[in-house]
Amino acid sequence: MVNILTTMAIAAGIVLLLAPIAIPMLHKLKFGQSIREEGPKSHQKKSGTPTMGGIFLIAAIIIATVIKAPLSTEIVLALFITIGHWILGFLDDYIKVVKKRNLGLKARQKLLGQIIIAIITMTIATEMLDIRTTLWLPFAESEINLGILYYALVLFVIVGASNAVNLTDGLDGLASGNMAIAASCYTVVCLLTGHNDLAIFCAAIVGACIGFLRFNFHPAKIFMGDTGSLALGGAFAAIGILTHTEILLAVIGFIFVCEALSVIIQVISFQTTGKRVFKMSPIHHHFELSGWKETKVVFVFWLVGLIFGIIGLSMI
Repeated sequence: MVNILTTMAIAAGIVLLLAPIAIPMLHKLKFGQSIREEGPKSHQKKSGTPTMGGIFLIAAIIIATVIKAPLSTEIVLALFITIGHWILGFLDDYIKVVKKRNLGLKARQKLLGQIIIAIITMTIATEMLDIRTTLWLPFAESEINLGILYYALVLFVIVGASNAVNLTDGLDGLASGNMAIAASCYTVVCLLTGHNDLAIFCAAIVGACIGFLRFNFHPAKIFMGDTGSLALGGAFAAIGILTHTEILLAVIGFIFVCEALSVIIQVISFQTTGKRVFKMSPIHHHFELSGWKETKVVFVFWLVGLIFGIIGLSMI
């Protein structure tokens, strides 16, 4: 437990130390966030707020983990997945912010990068960590042997989790707060299932996200950008895969699942019927356009995330 708390403190401390240096620097470089015109009008005032804060957010997670956790295969793989998505997110942000190309990386380029990360992950996980190609079923005390389909599941988890967290990063403190909650729950899961090294990695995520909230909560002084959100999503996927609790990942990460599903439902509905199910997706914008204040949406989503995190813990 001392290691867990120390790791959290180190990660939070690094963020609190680097943010005051990075924010003015990003301002000077004009690395500001572009706000969609079709989004909530209240968001227009956020235009120009420095983004790419994920650079020091993820750096804090990596540094704290390396300091406190032994570099086991499990930890190296978790860091590999995180850093891989960190690079993808950075390239995406760099193209959008610096090169002024609004769409950033093309979808197929991002997917190709995620597929490469997934293939390497699957190879190491099954060959070096002896992770079984089975799906753990909560409460049933049994597993389903998926065989080769397990590789498709890993790809789905990595792509799904990284993009879901990315979609959640649309309000001040929403993604960082929910990730702190989800990672806290997974710290407990790791300790209960004997993944003590991975628990330190989770604790680093918690500490870094809490530290980041000091500058990211409303009114945000900095955004994490895709650099941070894709990497946090990748890290979340890594935890679920390495603990072999892929279904639990969806429960503890319920908010992220809802954000992603709202986009999928909206797109399918509009393309097939010409009608929108939500006023705007991802779903946090629906509540904003329904009259909720941004802070209310964030607090309610945090509360729901906490409730489902507790439900997830009860499933172990």
